[in-house]
Amino acid sequence: MRVVTAEEMKALERTAIEDYGIPGLVLMENAGRHVVEVVKQVLGDVRDKTVTVFIGKGNNGGDGLVVARHLLNMGAVVKLLALANIEEISGDAAINLEIWRKMEQKIYSLQHGDGINIVRLILMNTDLIVDAIYGTGFKGKIGEKAGRIIEVLNGSGKPIVAVDIPSGLEADSGRVNGPCIQADHTVAFGLPKLGLILEPGADYAGNLHVVDISIPSGLVEKDGPQRYLTTRELVKEWMPNRRSSAHKGDFGRVLVVAGSRGMTGAASLCGEAALRVGAGLVTVAVPETLHSIMEAKLTEVMTAPLPDSGNGKLVREAKQRIISLLEDKDVLAIGPGLSTDPEVVALVKELLPAVHVPCVLDADALNALAGDGETLRKVQAPVVVTPHPGEMARLTGTKIREIQQDRLVVAANAAAAWNVVVLLKGARTVVAAPKGAVYINPTGNPGMATAGSGDVLTGAVAALMAQGLEASRAAAAGAYIHGLAGDLAARRKGMIGLVAGDIAAALPEATMEIG
Repeated sequence: MRVVTAEEMKALERTAIEDYGIPGLVLMENAGRHVVEVVKQVLGDVRDKTVTVFIGKGNNGGDGLVVARHLLNMGAVVKLLALANIEEISGDAAINLEIWRKMEQKIYSLQHGDGINIVRLILMNTDLIVDAIYGTGFKGKIGEKAGRIIEVLNGSGKPIVAVDIPSGLEADSGRVNGPCIQADHTVAFGLPKLGLILEPGADYAGNLHVVDISIPSGLVEKDGPQRYLTTRELVKEWMPNRRSSAHKGDFGRVLVVAGSRGMTGAASLCGEAALRVGAGLVTVAVPETLHSIMEAKLTEVMTAPLPDSGNGKLVREAKQRIISLLEDKDVLAIGPGLSTDPEVVALVKELLPAVHVPCVLDADALNALAGDGETLRKVQAPVVVTPHPGEMARLTGTKIREIQQDRLVVAANAAAAWNVVVLLKGARTVVAAPKGAVYINPTGNPGMATAGSGDVLTGAVAALMAQGLEASRAAAAGAYIHGLAGDLAARRKGMIGLVAGDIAAALPEATMEIG
């Protein structure tokens, strides 16, 4: 599913109106009807239920007027309150206002007098609130009076359905600079806006419903920014088929180079995750002095010893052994738990330009390349890097705060500069491909912020690449499956105390749920 900015969505609507001849009133009517359907999902039969609709002066307010009219026709008690000068309502919204008046219905203006007490009084007998105050064009900070009213709405304990976007949320960034509606449900028209997908906006949006308002499908699918929300349907479309006559060799061979003294768990989690996401054969290669530990630790995963320094850390001489092991492998996953020992850093930098199979780089493989994008550009095969914000800051020589301020742009710029797929981990993981495609992942939860979770993700991405998925799709699908596994595990065990092994164990169920 494409994700758009406010201006991109406006352009689609403008084309639908001007080039296809679909009246703006029709789009507004369709939008309002879909909001009503969500209201009915929340309240059930709306007859005799009281719904309070808050509108502004723009088209978002016009959508709210449509919602009010249809709910009234269905037998609801509707209170309509305007946080704008009613006389300033214009265009299609003004037509819907006139219809409301002809139905002999009242509209209360909160512009004058003690509006906040009116709101408190009305909310005492309200079953549900509809937020149609500010639309996708809003930027900045809501004014003091409107802000106090929004705080009252948020504190009312009543369910809130936001029309297109919660008021106070910036549509292009997901930023909140002051009071903002904390919606239980948001009904997004046509396509989801960036601010509804990115944090903190996603949290303010609540349950997101993306609805069709009759913009021609050719327009929605037309070439535009390659920016997508990763969905179950998309991942299902990408997943490889398994023939009844298939054998393990058909599903790819993964080599995991990982681990150091005290960090064998990282290697183990990565290898097990690769198997659980469908790789046919997985070999975990670790420092030689740790090999007996890994043989005892792993059952289904094969193991291989690599030259080390005697203290459980790899040395540069391990390069040739790794190259030899890769001769019959389809993917290399390298980095989890390797350490930042100077010998390891040198090994990573010398190894990568010599590798001819797709690679997934995580953790200490990324730390070895801090500030060194040139080595990434030398790799002769597709590469996925999987940094968390701290690792991304080291790779780019910037601060974590700068990474987090504009994650999409940072990931996209790095992907283009290094010619790799960048999987920037965090709330709403971002996957950016070198040629411009960007995927935003909706799955996952705070319980996954636990040691080893990233190692599981690395194994999942490597497994999908081994099964033939193109690098950016493997990264996007891997992030989705990993997050879904975390969600499934959290449902059973809760977020507190969730561990990476729980996520790995839930990976097969996650792939089964995708279908």
